[in-house]
Amino acid sequence: MTKDLFDAHFWENVWKTDSTTFGNRMKKAGFDPAHAFDHKAKDFNEQAFSEEGIRRKERIIGWLENQGVAFEGASVLDVGAASGGFSIPFAERGANVTAVEPCVPLAELLQENAGKLESGSVRLVRETFEAIDLESAGWRNAFDLVFASMCPTVTDWQRVENLISCASRFCYISLSAGGHEHGLMDEIMPLITDRKSDHDHSEMAYLLQLLYLKGYSFASLITREMKTTELTVDAAIEEAMNGLRHRQLSADEHTRRIVTEYLHRTYPDNNVVFQQGGRFGKVLIQIRDRHMYSKQA
Repeated sequence: MTKDLFDAHFWENVWKTDSTTFGNRMKKAGFDPAHAFDHKAKDFNEQAFSEEGIRRKERIIGWLENQGVAFEGASVLDVGAASGGFSIPFAERGANVTAVEPCVPLAELLQENAGKLESGSVRLVRETFEAIDLESAGWRNAFDLVFASMCPTVTDWQRVENLISCASRFCYISLSAGGHEHGLMDEIMPLITDRKSDHDHSEMAYLLQLLYLKGYSFASLITREMKTTELTVDAAIEEAMNGLRHRQLSADEHTRRIVTEYLHRTYPDNNVVFQQGGRFGKVLIQIRDRHMYSKQA
């Protein structure tokens, strides 16, 4: 087992096959990144540009700048850009941003937000990152910064390598670094099952181990980040049912009745407020001559 600690192929395979990772759980639940967030696009946009969301982005951008990332005149590839929560402030700092977002409602909100820019630019690509031919698109080594914040396409090392291959200077990736905290699901789960609310997610451990074994230079940061979510009871019912499906738990009509009765009884004012978030890992990979990364442990 000790030798496996230094075997990059071992870690690549374990990451790809680990059923507890967020990516594999979403695949099993039939998660489609092009449509999975359609119903939440408006809420995502409001949260991204709320005071709370702006403060979170400023902390992350400040960390990037402290690591040597400069945005004025830089080319940035934002993968999984959503409604532009990062693409917009990058452009406001003078960057030329290519934003990849396949979800139609989020992409439309991104275009609307980008239309208000007074500096920089945002070009929208309405495809999933994995569907793009990087060679034909001319994206290999093409961007000063490749940025993927909690992007659902980052599910294994091959996807990470594809992101890195597009960067000429820096590649930023953030992933879960522990169990997700979700106040609503903490309330609902005991009504349905004796299982814990969520699994710990191991993506960040795999990413850090492989970056180390493959000789990359990088800075990393682990933070605990929470946000406040406010929903109507009907919206909270759908949030809970989707949460149960993602956890491969029963989401039939009997379960829906239990959830509906509980939420109507508990929140008669039709206002469900809860906290969600967790521990997240952030990695900024510094790109040097690529031949230096050919080492296999």
